[in-house]
Amino acid sequence: MRIVMKKLMLFLFVMLFAGSGSLLAAPRSIVLDGSTTVGPIAKSFAAYFTKKYHLPVTVSESGSGNGAKSLINRSCDIATMSRTMKKEELGAAKKKGVNPVATIAALDGIAVVVHPGNPVRNLTKAQIAAIYQGKVSNWNQVGGPDSRIVVIQRESNSGTQESFKELIVGKSAQIVRTAETQASNGAVKSRIAVTRTAIGFLGMGFVDRTVKPLAVNGIQPTVSTVKNRTYPVSRPLYFYTNGQPAGTIKQFVDLSKTVDGKRIVSELGFINNY
Repeated sequence: MRIVMKKLMLFLFVMLFAGSGSLLAAPRSIVLDGSTTVGPIAKSFAAYFTKKYHLPVTVSESGSGNGAKSLINRSCDIATMSRTMKKEELGAAKKKGVNPVATIAALDGIAVVVHPGNPVRNLTKAQIAAIYQGKVSNWNQVGGPDSRIVVIQRESNSGTQESFKELIVGKSAQIVRTAETQASNGAVKSRIAVTRTAIGFLGMGFVDRTVKPLAVNGIQPTVSTVKNRTYPVSRPLYFYTNGQPAGTIKQFVDLSKTVDGKRIVSELGFINNY
């Protein structure tokens, strides 16, 4: 009898331990924080994921820099970023025992946009850099009307701002002091749409008829030019996790590789990487 009881106790212990492990491996929700550019993808994936797997997913759009901080502080499961992590962010992560691993969520072109009524259709990278550095301040210096250029940029915590500086203006170059700062892709688009002399930049997924994307070095931002990297202002968008993703986190991150995920990415105006 005693032997039977011991075996029963051992069985119950194993079952309890296994059940606890399962619960630990399966989070009750997924938390994402970071880029406003990746935001539409993250929110659409969240809605799909919650509907299919009945697992709550929350998405915050505080900017790529804050997304990195959230991952390092373990306050989110996935950091959404429109740039790669900086050396100092990776160093901070290492100090806290966090191992950031990047998975590409989609590809994006940073569209340089103007008001639809602006006759300028193409600028070179050098001309755009000169505008943002304040060396060119009137549209008539680049083939447009005689009017002052209203320069629009993003806030310093924006991954799109970082990528734009790195790809066009120069990483250490100073942007003209008179540049207006907007807090999101949507805010930039709204400002350009009502300002005939303005210039700004957006993730491709935010471009619509209210703004006009310019060709850069003669190349229009399109699905094919971004995918083959001929458009000179192209970049990947990322999901960052702490270590290699596993379980439901991996299911979420890998959604961009599935048929449904690719459809969502395309419908949002971004470009599939897989």
